[in-house]
Amino acid sequence: MIDTPERRPDLTDWIGRTESRDEILRPFPADAMAATLDRDERHPDGTALPALWHWLYFLPIHKLSDSGRDGHAAKGNFLPPVPLPRRMWAGSRFSFRSPLRIGTAARRVSSITSVRPKEGRSGALCFVTVQHDLFDGDTHCIAEEHDIVYREEPAAGAPAPAPQPAPETSDFTRAVHPDPVLLMRYSALTFNGHRIHYDRPYATGVEGYGGLVVHGPLLATLLMDLLRRQMPDAEVATFAFRALATIIDTEDFTVHGARQDDGSMRLWVRRHDGALAMDATATLA
Repeated sequence: MIDTPERRPDLTDWIGRTESRDEILRPFPADAMAATLDRDERHPDGTALPALWHWLYFLPIHKLSDSGRDGHAAKGNFLPPVPLPRRMWAGSRFSFRSPLRIGTAARRVSSITSVRPKEGRSGALCFVTVQHDLFDGDTHCIAEEHDIVYREEPAAGAPAPAPQPAPETSDFTRAVHPDPVLLMRYSALTFNGHRIHYDRPYATGVEGYGGLVVHGPLLATLLMDLLRRQMPDAEVATFAFRALATIIDTEDFTVHGARQDDGSMRLWVRRHDGALAMDATATLA
């Protein structure tokens, strides 16, 4: 059946839908993330979580039988039932207001703020934005906006869009080898069942990628880890990133940072072919 705007369901009723999750922030996820990033760290009670490591907590747990074709939870519970098969993390924006600390009882309140169908060069798209607010008691610790993009199946033989080139120079950089073990660990730590990250026949044969796909949030975490290695005492006030090009597990890449004239930090991921895979900005407190 040909997809047309007239055939697509009206999903605006999903705007405003909310859910809340409560969790005690245990040390193990943070300790396991540190080990995955080759850091020799432990996180006893009272330790402040590094920026973006809140993604290790408040994880949606669904039964295996409730998984969709791609391994994610089937749509239509909290997220709207967008009738497009491919799902990717497009970008996020954060305000870090107060640290979340290991050992505390924290809460995340999520709400759908936008559902925007569009037509792109590759076909039908739909952008869903989710607002996440994280609290320690009455203290609002993190405000996050998360953009999810849904897309059609890739057309057979369709050329990939030309990527934007990454900057050639930076103030500091680090090389990353994205082997399947790194991807497996990150999927496990975030309870991410998306098959593009571990099921090579699915990633290449069904969704048309050249290999296993490196997670967008993992790339963002590596950017923040780079900044933390370079400036270990810096406090991040805001952070925003956009995912621009896919990186697969057979291609080494580099993460970069440079201070801007306004004092902010530009951070980016440079693919093996020079393409800009992720572009981000951090401001420091």
